[in-house]
Amino acid sequence: MPTVHDPERKRALVLRLKRVEGQLRGIQKLLESDADCEAVAQQLSAARKALDKSFFAMVGCVIAQGDVPPDDVADMLARFS
Repeated sequence: MPTVHDPERKRALVLRLKRVEGQLRGIQKLLESDADCEAVAQQLSAARKALDKSFFAMVGCVIAQGDVPPDDVADMLARFS
């Protein structure tokens, strides 16, 4: 499987993942401070959606680069989404 070659797209993905990292740290703090389960669940859901968006942005990069045959991209989507 190739890597993301476009520096701008790579930077955008890294920045997105850093935001997710911040969300996860916030969730840890919520748990440590005995926050309401609904608040924790809401933040977990938001983090999960952010990770999903990161995944699909990465897949979009692979498709745009044209390095991977469509069947391989479909296989990756089937395995990981």
